[in-house]
Amino acid sequence: MPPKRPYVSPLREQAATRTRELIVRQATQLFAERGYGRVTVADIAAAAGVAPKTVFASIGSKSDILNRIVDEGVSASDYERAMQTLLARRTPESVLRALAHGTRMGNEGQFRVHEAIRKALPVHEDGEALWERATADYREALQATARHLHTLTPPPCYSVQETADLLWQWFGPSGWRTLVIESGWSWDRAEDVLYRTAVAALVPAVA
Repeated sequence: MPPKRPYVSPLREQAATRTRELIVRQATQLFAERGYGRVTVADIAAAAGVAPKTVFASIGSKSDILNRIVDEGVSASDYERAMQTLLARRTPESVLRALAHGTRMGNEGQFRVHEAIRKALPVHEDGEALWERATADYREALQATARHLHTLTPPPCYSVQETADLLWQWFGPSGWRTLVIESGWSWDRAEDVLYRTAVAALVPAVA
């Protein structure tokens, strides 16, 4: 006679999922505010209203929590859908407008996640690989945008790689952070100026 499968309560599973989400949310907030190195599992547990052993049982170590934050941040970016819309645009100006708005919304919506990851890099045991994983899809999206711009009329006067590099400088996480966080610009103002900067540099005037 085959052994009985252990019964899994749907309510218990839902409660466990909510607990994990709460732990990740509170850890993201703490890492963004204090920095990864200054936050302990006990701090995260206290913020989430659970015991430290619950944190370990639900997700794992502090490093495991940061990895979860990275994975969820990448998933939440929904870059594939945004890229479908962008790649359907047929003029350089409309492509850059869509890029400016799309990256603005992503950076604004994922600000705490980006800050949590950024502040972890100097002290994390594998910070470089962590940042590469967090930004790989982002970089590829800007590479795809650069390739698309070179299929339109007029194309940029730079190479495809140089175009992608410039898009990363303007529309990557550091570009947005420099203007909005470090310099105090509004998101609206940053979006407009970055768009105009990109158009002026990448769209040659047609005689």
